[in-house]
Amino acid sequence: MIVQDDWRHGGFGLYVHWPFCAAKCPYCDFNSHVSASVDQARWARALASEIARLAEELPGRHLDSIFFGGGTPSLMLPETVDHVLRAARAAWGFANRIEITLEANPTSVERERFRGFAEAGVNRVSMGIQALNDRDLRALGRMHDVAEARAAFDVAQGVFERVSFDLIYARQGQDRAAWRQELREALAMAADHLSLYQLTIEPGTAFGRRAEAGTLRDLPDEDLSADMYHDTQEICASAGFPGYEISNHAAPGSESRHNLIYWRQGDWAAVGPGAHGRITLPHGRFATEAHLAPGAWLNAVETKGSGEALRDAVPLAEQATELLLMGLRLSEGISESRHARLSGAPLAPDAVGRLLDLGMITRDGDCLRVTDAGRPVLNAILRELAA
Repeated sequence: MIVQDDWRHGGFGLYVHWPFCAAKCPYCDFNSHVSASVDQARWARALASEIARLAEELPGRHLDSIFFGGGTPSLMLPETVDHVLRAARAAWGFANRIEITLEANPTSVERERFRGFAEAGVNRVSMGIQALNDRDLRALGRMHDVAEARAAFDVAQGVFERVSFDLIYARQGQDRAAWRQELREALAMAADHLSLYQLTIEPGTAFGRRAEAGTLRDLPDEDLSADMYHDTQEICASAGFPGYEISNHAAPGSESRHNLIYWRQGDWAAVGPGAHGRITLPHGRFATEAHLAPGAWLNAVETKGSGEALRDAVPLAEQATELLLMGLRLSEGISESRHARLSGAPLAPDAVGRLLDLGMITRDGDCLRVTDAGRPVLNAILRELAA
């Protein structure tokens, strides 16, 4: 059985992965690589080729969003971005008011390219600021200082329609008062969207290796981290930036349309090394994954006509689970009837009843949402509902 049009609940987007960075941050487990030189014209051709290949399988669609992620996409030349966007428009066409986001670091070299990105069609920038004090920026391995970040942000606001930035909290040596002050400073900068992530120590990163060796000290404990999460929700909501997703806050109407495609279980084509996609074809829904190593991906595109490393069918039961895992991260929640169409059965009444009685979830007609009280224990709620 195929629920052919289920992806329309979330829309259709394109993810473009640019794998190169100027330096590797010690907390980062993304597919990013430091390279002395990059043949950008060659990469532009390869990305455009992948877009054309996927368009043959997904004809007649219009893109609701495009997201350049990485790595550090602001290291791309504006000409490279322009080439990719022209390929995307030729492949699918753009929806009215398409959102085109590019992730950027706030260094002076990348800042000079902002106007070129806007002229190519980028209308939203997501800046990786990460901290608003120089000591913590150095500890996080960032290549900018606070003054440079603020200057880049001001330039971006003068160039792009929408500007978002990221901050990491629960950092080494950070206390609750310091985070509250920093968050208020961030809100005063007048972005329309903030992504606020708790620092997580991932295996295989420099921070992960230091943690294993016992040399990563002064991290907040679980109670303090939980307090910082609650402070984040309270301060952002009072400033008109409610948390529409666990780690994302926006003024109403400024939510990330591209990320909503992921959370609402839409379709997205994905190109570039290590990029993961979800596409619905006449014979089912599929998870796609590209070759991870930049050289291997580029060689596969140029010699075999595809950078795709695997394509796996996503059974309906798995789609239903993904709807729970992703959709309940959103404050808007999920449609129970949509979940039932995918899973073939309603959610277990006993589990739903227990969570309702505990105040962890709420039900409004067909819509099931996690409450403010339930969001800090979302993983436990998901385990209960998915059992």
